[in-house]
Amino acid sequence: MRKFNQLAAIVLAFLAATTAWAQQGNARGPIGESPYNIISLWHQPFAERGFAFGGNSGIFAESPDRIFIAQRGETVLPYPIPDDFPGFAGFVGLNVLRDTTRRTWQNCLYTVNGDGELLELWTQWDYLCEGSDGPGPHRIRISPYDPESRVWLVNETFSQIYVFSNDGSELLATYGEKGVSGDDETHFGRPQDVAFLPDGRILIADGLDNNRIMIMDNDMNYLGEFGSFGTGPGQTNTIHAVAIGPDGLVFVLDRAGGRVNVFRTTDNPTEFEFVRAIGELTLPLDIIVNENDFWITDLGPLRFINYDFEGNLKYTWLVPRELPDGYLEVHTISVDSDGNLYGGDNQYGRTQKFVPKADSGPELLIEPPWVAL
Repeated sequence: MRKFNQLAAIVLAFLAATTAWAQQGNARGPIGESPYNIISLWHQPFAERGFAFGGNSGIFAESPDRIFIAQRGETVLPYPIPDDFPGFAGFVGLNVLRDTTRRTWQNCLYTVNGDGELLELWTQWDYLCEGSDGPGPHRIRISPYDPESRVWLVNETFSQIYVFSNDGSELLATYGEKGVSGDDETHFGRPQDVAFLPDGRILIADGLDNNRIMIMDNDMNYLGEFGSFGTGPGQTNTIHAVAIGPDGLVFVLDRAGGRVNVFRTTDNPTEFEFVRAIGELTLPLDIIVNENDFWITDLGPLRFINYDFEGNLKYTWLVPRELPDGYLEVHTISVDSDGNLYGGDNQYGRTQKFVPKADSGPELLIEPPWVAL
């Protein structure tokens, strides 16, 4: 037993110091240290006394000094509140994903600056989430090809997608029928994400009920769809995110299926061909695609994973759960133009900012999402 313990200690020390091929739970190597430092307690609280952040389900870094956050309302705190309360519900032992009776639909959309301080509070749109008996807002995105930088919000529970002006003053469009799940050309079934192709087409991850990617034109007219429920090639068992890469590649993240399905555009705008499935994952949550590879977050254990487009595992780093800087779930990620990484925690209830370490090589860092030049 002593020899076994000594060997285990050596292995753990080696993993902590260097990149190594290893396995922890469903985490496979090479596993190394995080290439980022977390700015402790970066997300500055602004809720009224007795309330805290809700589940931070959507993050989009428009710039290093304007970060959009969609949260699942705010959390009603138990009394009394500790004097040293830092503003997020996980500090007092609450899980904002599971403690739904404490959820109140207020302050669902807002922006913060690079120091995590509130910039804009879009309370005029809270009514779009009110009355929800489910998680509500899921993703927030902006097309890199849109000169107006309109803001897209996907509401999972109501099966709707909203488009706002960039300053939040106008609701420009609403797609889907509130509270009505459907699988036709104008309805969604608990949609999860939206992505934008360079040619103007829009892809809707209509994921939890329908397991399809809807293909829309630039005006959100239905063109076609691909994907279906199942375990076969190109099939999924709950689409949780979709992202665009170079050479016409489309990455469809299958949460319950534990993989990423890769498709490619064809000469026919309504057809996409299946390329391959990547990953032996537990519960993948979000994805960012770069020039030659992609990063995802996964649970079991919670970690960031880097794959190349052929499916080769390049790097993994684990995310601790211990407070004050830990996570229970990195539900959504975004990277700004300075290379800072933001992760929304859907269970502790807050967003955190990761800053690249000075000695981290560029091959270990997540770049901003790929965009066609």
